[in-house]
Amino acid sequence: MKWNRFTIKTKTEAEDVIISALADVGVEGVEIQDKQPLTETDKEQMFVDIMPEGPADDGIAYLNFYLEEDTETAPVLEKVRAVLEEVRGYMDIGEGTITESQTEDKDWINNWKEYFHQFYVDDILIVPSWEEVKEEDKDKMLLHIDPGTAFGTGMHETTQLVIRQLKKFVTKDTQMLDVGTGSGILGIVALKLGAAHVVGTDLDPCAIPAVADNKEANDIKDETFDMLIGNIIDDKEVQDTVGYEKYDIVTANILADVLVPLTPVIVNQMKKGAYYITSGILDVKEEVVIKAVKDAGLQLVEVTHQGEWVSVTARKE
Repeated sequence: MKWNRFTIKTKTEAEDVIISALADVGVEGVEIQDKQPLTETDKEQMFVDIMPEGPADDGIAYLNFYLEEDTETAPVLEKVRAVLEEVRGYMDIGEGTITESQTEDKDWINNWKEYFHQFYVDDILIVPSWEEVKEEDKDKMLLHIDPGTAFGTGMHETTQLVIRQLKKFVTKDTQMLDVGTGSGILGIVALKLGAAHVVGTDLDPCAIPAVADNKEANDIKDETFDMLIGNIIDDKEVQDTVGYEKYDIVTANILADVLVPLTPVIVNQMKKGAYYITSGILDVKEEVVIKAVKDAGLQLVEVTHQGEWVSVTARKE
């Protein structure tokens, strides 16, 4: 269906106040467009390591909200204008104007699927649920992953680097810890390679249903893959729940700037002889991570590359 889009031009400092006030009158799902730089917290939660320089912040924000094509818009706009005038009474909202446009006729929830198709990581075939497995591929190791709108698919080089390392080191007795689990792809690969048990941690609560869905899609027994939400770097309760000196492999496909503080902590979760497989590292940060690994007392095993991305594997002696 088509949607009517309404855009409020305001100031960045008024964004949150206006959005909250709009929610109070039933206008939700507001989209923000501005030139505010990302905070450090924002950067930590993103996949990229080094952000390109964006345009200078001009203090202007555009707030978009959407109404179905057949919605009677006049009563809604009356409420929105009243909200803007109310907020204008106690803070500067800039222009506070509203412009109208119309979106294309698209299925916004499922539109991304046209860009994700089955693909190989060496001899492992990764398949989304909406695609059929070809007859000639049915005897391959299949991984069914639906990323939804929150997590990755395995298509990114950093995930592929870790998968290739898992193929080298996973055994039938492997106890694995995956820090920053996301969709659960690394844990599911490990279990399909024969690992005994996986524990995953993530900061995003959305990882719980994402992992559950992908476990079900891959016929992974529920008791073989446990999920935990929290920051293992500085949360003692998470560290205690995960356990100490009990993992044969620890994977961490996250930013280099997170790997540096993570590494000296995570050695406590590793058994003697355990492997620490890291990725998410741009080549310009390779030496930083290698230094962190060595400073934590780990023995460097291998450094692998794909494009501009790096995976560092180390061992606890």
